[in-house]
Amino acid sequence: MDGLEKVDPEVAGILRAEQQRQAETLELIASENHVSPAVLVALGSVLTDKYAEGYPRKRYYCGNENIDSAEEVCIARAKALFGAEHANVQPHCGTSANLAVYLAALKPGDKIMGMELAHGGHLSHGMRINASGVFYETVSYGVDADTERLDMDQVRQRVLAEKPDLLVAGASAYPRVIDFEAFGRIADEAGCPLLADIAHIAGLVVGGVHPTPVPYSTFVTTTNHKTLRGPRGGIILCTADWAKKIDSAVFPGLQGGPLEHVIAAKAVAFHEAMKPEFKDYAAAIVANAQALADEMTARGWRLVSGGTDNHLMLVDLRSRDEELTGHVAANWLAEAGIICNKNAIPFDPRKPFHASGVRLGTPALTTRGMGADEMRTIAGWIDRAITSEGDEAALAEVRGQVLELCRQFPIPNDDGS
Repeated sequence: MDGLEKVDPEVAGILRAEQQRQAETLELIASENHVSPAVLVALGSVLTDKYAEGYPRKRYYCGNENIDSAEEVCIARAKALFGAEHANVQPHCGTSANLAVYLAALKPGDKIMGMELAHGGHLSHGMRINASGVFYETVSYGVDADTERLDMDQVRQRVLAEKPDLLVAGASAYPRVIDFEAFGRIADEAGCPLLADIAHIAGLVVGGVHPTPVPYSTFVTTTNHKTLRGPRGGIILCTADWAKKIDSAVFPGLQGGPLEHVIAAKAVAFHEAMKPEFKDYAAAIVANAQALADEMTARGWRLVSGGTDNHLMLVDLRSRDEELTGHVAANWLAEAGIICNKNAIPFDPRKPFHASGVRLGTPALTTRGMGADEMRTIAGWIDRAITSEGDEAALAEVRGQVLELCRQFPIPNDDGS
């Protein structure tokens, strides 16, 4: 940081401010985490200087022998970590990974079927104004109106009626275990490939606390920066017979030169995820989520589907205040030093910008070493902040308590500089 301070003090100041913000707030956004110092070293490495269009040992530029080694290590670790036949580690993000699968497996106008966005799906699974919805016909399945969970018999009926060319399983705001084996059977019956998007739960999968989709899926995509605790970016796993088409779809189909410094950081994160202690971390994420969910329920808040099996939960704010929106509640919580996001709930009568819920997740807090006791305390602060209805004194009081807890559990990559 000292070197940057001399060259560009303005940007250095922004970085310091963000470092302080992260250190002094509680990160409950389910899609965020804190990477290790080793991952940060790789991200800021000299590998960013090199152009490496193509794949290992088949580059368009010379001087890539070390780049090739780094990417080969990343590929080998991804395959070993997930038990996959083939891995492409070049996608810049999860959406890019999904689009590459569509490009490889579909023609423009073919039909994609994924989880309804308003029920917890992702925009890259067919949102109308996303590329997935612009270039392909899209239909969806959703959760059961009574249980707010996926009913696989209902999903099967919907899939067989629609006959999609590609079935997508995965979500960005679904708090329950996804039955990938059942999805695989349904895809086989419908005669289409299955894409499992595990962007949110990849760390839980490799940690052994969520079933893996790999044996039942033609394609698996994931990001690296959520429960997997790696750098921002994506990967694609697939069966060997799709390897060539997937690689061609990523490059030259969608992307040019890969971000090799990020790929090296992915390799570091995969190495960390292979260690025995990562299984303990994944189990702690789920235990913390359940402790937080139990305490929120005890305080009178209704959770979508009644709780959580994974790293996140959705709080239906209407259970305590019919008029309160997720937009307002999330801003109150931010003022109190508790960072989360507004989120639509299944069958939400409000538009997504306002929403009726907030989404809470435990990966980042677990990285900081917090446990069930801290989750129960935090639930109390969430309750206090929201029910204060924006009272400045109450939010300031919670903010002070949050700061004290944050100092007890520093972020592993926060060196205080």
